[in-house]
Amino acid sequence: MVTITAKEFKEFRNLLGFTNQNDVKAFYSAKDIIRPVSFEHIEMLNARLAEIVSKLNSVVHASVRITDIQAFTAEYIVDVYRILKENNIFPRFNNLGRPPEDVYFNWMRGNIVSHFALPALAKIFGIAESAVSLVGDDDIAHIADFKKTPKADIEIPGHNLRLETQAGFQSINDIKQHKVLEARRLALEKGMQTWAVHFDFYNGQAAFVQLDTIADDDVNWVTRQQMEGQTVFAIDQNSFVWRLTDPPPTFEKIKEQIGA
Repeated sequence: MVTITAKEFKEFRNLLGFTNQNDVKAFYSAKDIIRPVSFEHIEMLNARLAEIVSKLNSVVHASVRITDIQAFTAEYIVDVYRILKENNIFPRFNNLGRPPEDVYFNWMRGNIVSHFALPALAKIFGIAESAVSLVGDDDIAHIADFKKTPKADIEIPGHNLRLETQAGFQSINDIKQHKVLEARRLALEKGMQTWAVHFDFYNGQAAFVQLDTIADDDVNWVTRQQMEGQTVFAIDQNSFVWRLTDPPPTFEKIKEQIGA
């Protein structure tokens, strides 16, 4: 009987010219081949982003619409794209070997939502729109420090809380596990609450979930095979308390509705 040892496994990979196991896997799957970013494709995606924003702005309640949608598109799509391209950020959009165009598109949708939501969030918390602070590490205003992290997007002054704005476009409404872990860390270290504001743009509703209080044994933790087996928190329908075609409720009313 032949016994093939782990030492021989390593020697075989060395014969192939690899000393790192991940490099072998990348070689066989061709994930080490970095194809040029298609900026022609990205410009088509930018056109779709502008179309998405325009359609959404036409259907949300009039009190929370963006006043000048063309200026909004120029600032948060055209200018952001230009800054990312000029600073060679596109190689960083490489999650799990996915095409950078796809990663860019998904990131841009989320970034746009953070800004698109500002008029509504200002009304919900009863503050001026200019008082809402963007604090996420992927803030384009600080391009030298640009990175994608679990840090919440928005800080609300006077409420000791941060908001994680996110959106669903396919009728699947989840919160990634690392967002909850980051919220717990922030609560432990700074005594600050973190809430997710999840816009379901497929069904026209928004949910509010306090992330730092989600327990490990909550029944809404699920594994999504379509997301590489990630563990996520499925948002309960009872957390959706704002129909986007209606005026937004106050934060106190929201907490009352969900029993927070």
